[in-house]
Amino acid sequence: MIKRRTLSQALLGAAALAALPIGARAQAKEIKVALIVPLSGPWARQGLLEREGAEMAIDDINAAGGIKALGGAKLKLVIADTGDTAEKAKDAAQRLVAQEPDLVGGVGAWLSTFTLAVTEVTERAQIPWLTLSYADAITDRGFHYVFQTSATGGRQAELALPTILKLAESAAEKKPATTAIVMDNTAAPVSFVKPMINGGLEKAGLKLLTQETFTPPLSDATPLIAKVRALRPDFLILVPTAVPDDSLLLQKMMEMGIPASKLPVVGNGAHLATPELLKVAGPEPLEDVLVTLANWSTKDQTDLIQRYKKRTGEPWLGQDSLCAYGHFWILKDALEMAGAADRRKVADAIHRMDTTESSAKFFAGGRVKFDEKGRRVDAPLVIVQWQKGTPVTVYPTDQAQAKPIWVAGRR
Repeated sequence: MIKRRTLSQALLGAAALAALPIGARAQAKEIKVALIVPLSGPWARQGLLEREGAEMAIDDINAAGGIKALGGAKLKLVIADTGDTAEKAKDAAQRLVAQEPDLVGGVGAWLSTFTLAVTEVTERAQIPWLTLSYADAITDRGFHYVFQTSATGGRQAELALPTILKLAESAAEKKPATTAIVMDNTAAPVSFVKPMINGGLEKAGLKLLTQETFTPPLSDATPLIAKVRALRPDFLILVPTAVPDDSLLLQKMMEMGIPASKLPVVGNGAHLATPELLKVAGPEPLEDVLVTLANWSTKDQTDLIQRYKKRTGEPWLGQDSLCAYGHFWILKDALEMAGAADRRKVADAIHRMDTTESSAKFFAGGRVKFDEKGRRVDAPLVIVQWQKGTPVTVYPTDQAQAKPIWVAGRR
């Protein structure tokens, strides 16, 4: 039996704790945040890059004093693997939600198809979720807890086509008249090409010679590239989503005598600018490939770039790691605004957020504000190009590390 004095002391202690502000009560424990990305299967490399950025962000945030509004509470990262299918990704999210009931926010799941599955689960659990995935459908479902920091695939396509044509005309002094599309059938490529084939190409004065679609993983690129070689478009729009498929397609172009150094290639997505792709494909098939994406490191992030390279051994800081890094800073900023480790209050804080400081410094455009759908306002397009074995920023011009090359203009 508990002695009366001991019980009285316990009750007094509990009452005193209850009287403290929520933030003060939270400071003694860690605040859990999640990362769900592919760490196995064909997209594992991209998941690893996100994990590197996430772990660095958590360490930097905690080293800088944690969540000051919560008495310096530290963030704790919980990681889950989506595996290689949407069904596995959904199962991973369900397990995470069941096992970690005190999560206050999360990030993931890289591939848009996985993100669509994962956010069905996190939305029901009312967990604020940040993603770099491109598919328009992610934020077209009326969800309150999902936030998309990249321009959607459709918006990127709208921005990409006129930008690429202007670049081509400037470099080659001749506007392209024809194009071809080779793509996989996952959500992001479908979103990217939809506005093009639904009037965008015609409006731009471009004739689509062929649209070739495959289901990843790709086993043989020969029929796809043979079709392109036979039709000889002025440039190729290439939108797979996995590094092995990227490599197979680009190497087949080299083998068939139409590498990107002869036929201009425009791709979409940071997987086309990873160190892993350089390792498996080699520099020759990659030379001059243009890649449209949502984010890339800039000349203003020199310190962050150098620390990341030293920490990870990676040759550059690309979109996947940079976005993951920035996403956890958004959660940090939201926790400061909310003043509570409460997932609903954190989501409301993200909806109210409008900043050009702190987390905004890690995203192209330099502003973090979301519209009613959860899309980042004025999220821009970034273009990098493989030049001498390195993907360098060529657009926007004020952040460009090199001038763009349109191969038709020099042959």
